[in-house]
Amino acid sequence: MSGLAILIPVALLMGLSGLAFFFWAMRNGQFEDLDGAAQRVLIDDEAQAAAAQDDDKMDEKHDKA
Repeated sequence: MSGLAILIPVALLMGLSGLAFFFWAMRNGQFEDLDGAAQRVLIDDEAQAAAAQDDDKMDEKHDKA
């Protein structure tokens, strides 16, 4: 029974701190752009980097001519 006297306040404190952190995240804009992260996963960075390098090479050849 004395274990409950410790565990119940600890559980309430953890729940209230979780709720406080949730409201803090809402206030600081953590949930503003939910689709942006999903879209960034689909972007192929290697293909973009290779295309950018090809464009740079073409620009250098064009500048030399």
